[in-house]
This record gives sequence, structure tokens and C-alpha cells, in this order.
Amino acid sequence: MTPYARRGVHGQTVEVLARRILGGGIPEGATLDLVALQSELDVSLTALRESLKVLAAKGMVDARQRRGTFVRPRAEWNLLDADVLRWQFEGASTAESDRALLHNLAEVRAIIEPAAVRLAAQRRTDADLAALDGALDAMGEEGGDAAHAVEADLAFHRALLAATHNELLERMEMVIESGLAHRDRIVHSAPHSEDPVPAHRAVLDAVRDKDPQAAEAAMRALLDQAGRDLDRLGESGEGSETDSEETGFEETEGSRSQ
Repeated sequence: MTPYARRGVHGQTVEVLARRILGGGIPEGATLDLVALQSELDVSLTALRESLKVLAAKGMVDARQRRGTFVRPRAEWNLLDADVLRWQFEGASTAESDRALLHNLAEVRAIIEPAAVRLAAQRRTDADLAALDGALDAMGEEGGDAAHAVEADLAFHRALLAATHNELLERMEMVIESGLAHRDRIVHSAPHSEDPVPAHRAVLDAVRDKDPQAAEAAMRALLDQAGRDLDRLGESGEGSETDSEETGFEETEGSRSQ
């Protein structure tokens, strides 16, 4: 599903409710007291209902006659949705939970990207190479800040998936990007991470040479380097530990688990 626009009261309400649900402030099975939430969040009932429709589309809430609107079991949430992934990473309450999410992402990337880069090596066009070259050049620019490095890395991996010319694989960019952006912000802000440019250049060279086997090997080496960077941060105690947001949600008779 395409990420929704986060602007305005509607977007802010979606963000607050989603973070509370993901953080357990509104537990699975809880029936929402819409009147209480409307008052607490200072939004109209229409705005609140529109926000809940966004969460319903992501599998997080549902509405039934007599029961009202309630939080669905986590097993039914669309955990691969780009927004749900972003909320999980941004709302990780401890360094341990953050690392667990990043480990899950690393496993997903290890399954998807080596196979994808083989296809990219077979199918890439001159336009694909131009996009990859541009992203790699941006990665290698001197004096760039962490945000610039993150965007350049995302652009490179986005271009790789596009070079497969498989529209389903291209959509996997939304799955990978939220977690990759979070990981990159941590790694690129740390002083001792390995230079990512040579590993990315090796991938691009193999794709340019139309060598699927070399491209896969280079991608696996790149992912191994990414893993070492995270391991190094874990050992040093560096990284991101996000304080969980105060939920401000109090259970009422209408909001307790059924």
C-alpha cells in the first residue's frame, strides 16, 4: 500500500494512534473509546474516523457492529507496509528491540537483494546504469552529512530493484527502504563504520558487466559489511535507543480487551 500523506491533523492523528498501538499503549483486542480519544486528541469525530480507516487498511484495527472499533491481533497486521515498518523502527523502545528489527531486516535483504541483483545484471539498461552511477557518485561525495549519505544509499538500492524490470520486486523497495533508512542513519552517524562506496561499486561493476554470478557475490559481500557495521555498533554500545512515547491512553470500560 502506498504510504499516506503525513501532513495535517489527519496525518498527526494516524501517527499518534499507530505508535500507541505498536507500543502496546492500546493493546491488541482493546475496543477504542472514540469519544474519549476525540476529546484527548482534540480532533473531530470525522477526522478520527478517517485516521482509523488508514489503520484499518493496514490491518491494525477493525470495526464491528455492537463491538465497535478494536485493535486486531498483531498476527493480522500488515507488517510489510512501509508505514508500519517505519513506525516500528521509529518507535523501538530499547536498543535491544531496535537490533531485533534490524536483524529481521537483514534476513529479508539477504533473501531478496542477491537474487534481485542477478536479474538486474541480466536486464539492466543504459538508463538503469545512469541511475546507479548517479547514486554511487552521490555516495562518494566529500563533506556530505549523514542525511545525504542515507538518501544516496537508498537511491542506489532503489535503482537496483528498478533494474530488475520486475514490478513486484520494484515494490519491495517500500519494504526495504524504511528499515534501511533507519539502519543507515545509525551507521552513517557513527565514527567507525566501513566506507560503503567500494562494496557498492563492486556491485555496480558486476551489473555493468552483465555478470549475474559476480553481482550476487558482490551483493552478499556488501550485506556482510552492513552486518559488521551493526555488530560493531552493538559491541560499542553506540546506536539509537528511542524513548517510547507516552501514550496518554487510559483504559476505560469501553477500551478494555474483549
